[in-house]
Amino acid sequence: MPTHCPTAELPTREMSTSFDYSHYQHERYLGKSRRNPLLSVYYGLKPLMPRGLQLTIRRVYARRQGQRQFPAWPIEPRLVDQLHNELELALQREGTDRLPIVAFWPRPWQSACVLTHDVESASGIENIGRVLEIEQRHGLRSAWNFVAEDYPIPAGTFDRLRDAGCEIGLHGIHHDGKLFQSRKRFQNDLPKIHKYLEHWGAEGFRSPATHRNSDWMHELGTLYDSSYPDTDPFEPQPGGCCSILPFMFGDVVELPLTLAQDHTLWEVLRETSNDVWTRKCDWIVENHGLININIHPDYLTSQERLARYERFVADVAGRPGCWHALPRDVASWWRDRTQICGDASPVMPAHGAAVSPDTPIWWVRSIGGGIMVEV
Repeated sequence: MPTHCPTAELPTREMSTSFDYSHYQHERYLGKSRRNPLLSVYYGLKPLMPRGLQLTIRRVYARRQGQRQFPAWPIEPRLVDQLHNELELALQREGTDRLPIVAFWPRPWQSACVLTHDVESASGIENIGRVLEIEQRHGLRSAWNFVAEDYPIPAGTFDRLRDAGCEIGLHGIHHDGKLFQSRKRFQNDLPKIHKYLEHWGAEGFRSPATHRNSDWMHELGTLYDSSYPDTDPFEPQPGGCCSILPFMFGDVVELPLTLAQDHTLWEVLRETSNDVWTRKCDWIVENHGLININIHPDYLTSQERLARYERFVADVAGRPGCWHALPRDVASWWRDRTQICGDASPVMPAHGAAVSPDTPIWWVRSIGGGIMVEV
């Protein structure tokens, strides 16, 4: 049962360790070379390649990518383990076996889940209805990210999605993998990005092919970005932020992609079940994180794939204590939470921060050499 104590004194920033979460969240562990130059060659030639050849190259390269030791895939526990270490340290310093922290999610939720879709072609637009039907059968809503200038978006498409309770996001100006290729290209695209965000009434952004640069994300001018996987060695820009919780790039909330993308599982790795998703969801929920999946309507091209997606939707819809929300709602919550807690550590509130009676509180207990969170 959720526990709330409005008069509890929360631990101060001094009780946190000096661990630098942003070293991992911003992928600084990769050093200056964050993108393989061969990828630029691949994306330059990709439009000229038959689809079969593209997949063959990706599958061959995936065998090499899958050998990466860090971040581990599909689960990278480093930041979760650090959170637990900080909580144990706080309990020891307070000399208590029970300590309050600001909840990760609004009352009464214990974890969160968002469904997102990147539409990459006109065929993806044509498939919107079938995907919506699946989500509506299970009472869920989703965010739909569109590329601004690569394909026509029929009049009424956005209204149809908003009428269904969904939100609209921007998936770049062109799906060519070049947005973060250079500072000049990024600066040239920014005015268009801001224009389309305003014109569409969009509050979220996802970079094409999840290309990214942590030094520039704060300039996007959005409520949130969702271009960072927590761990993904198979993406065109491999790596990951190692976080299953949101974090900040300046005023921009980052909502990490915490599940493998459909294209990766189905086309590159040729997985035939949802086991990778299911196991990862179990771990995320156990650690009170954010389930964030990206499903492309362009790839839901058969009844078998639609059925696989429906099994996933039914699974997450049936998980107790999981907050099913739109990304903009999760981002708004996290931005407000950051005002209380700061962003150096997801655990501890900032020193001297005012915690109102409405602030949801979780209790952390020390049990058998570990910790347990009561929500």
